[in-house]
Amino acid sequence: MHVLSPPAALSADRRDRLHRRIRLIVAATISYNVIEAAVAIAAGTAASSVALIGFGLDSVVEVLSAAAVAWQFTRRDPERWERPTLRVIAIAFFALAAYVTVSSAVALAGGAEVRHSTIGIVLTVVSVILMPFLSLAERRAGRELGSATAVADSTQTLICAWLSAAVLAGLVLNSTLGWWWADAVAGLVIAAFATHEGVEAWKGDACATSVGMILEAQEGDEPDDS
Repeated sequence: MHVLSPPAALSADRRDRLHRRIRLIVAATISYNVIEAAVAIAAGTAASSVALIGFGLDSVVEVLSAAAVAWQFTRRDPERWERPTLRVIAIAFFALAAYVTVSSAVALAGGAEVRHSTIGIVLTVVSVILMPFLSLAERRAGRELGSATAVADSTQTLICAWLSAAVLAGLVLNSTLGWWWADAVAGLVIAAFATHEGVEAWKGDACATSVGMILEAQEGDEPDDS
């Protein structure tokens, strides 16, 4: 695993701009996921789709993660809140993994017939396109700032994109070939990755696209700017 070195000294103006950028990205992520959750749960209920309903619940988890980062970056000294915010993100990862595992297992065991959902397919296509851009923007800002929480949240957003692709594949394959089990199998793979990321975030190691960031934040090692 690669370790990201502490960022070079940033000017106060550059640091403020990065803080604002992360707040805007997180606000956009929260807004989209609130809409996504409502649409996915409604469409999933109409189509009797466990995957779509679960996808909507995943959006709720994504909102929790993004909200934790948004809260952190409203603090006067966001860096001091890295550890507790990482713990919240870790719990969100574990919740995501648990939900994907349970919903996938239920889908595989039940083999219930899922009706075609045009709304569900359109929604997941939009998510597959949009989420990677939000993830990349937040990860770049977070790495420059040296924020493990922003990087961890960007990974959460990227997992949402992968989950969107899995649900999309399942909906399309179910509608065209009758392969109702496809998205459930992909979901189990995503659940394993989400569990790994949750463990790393809990330990204080936020990984994103094979990049590790380890923060050894000792308050005694930092100058007191109070």
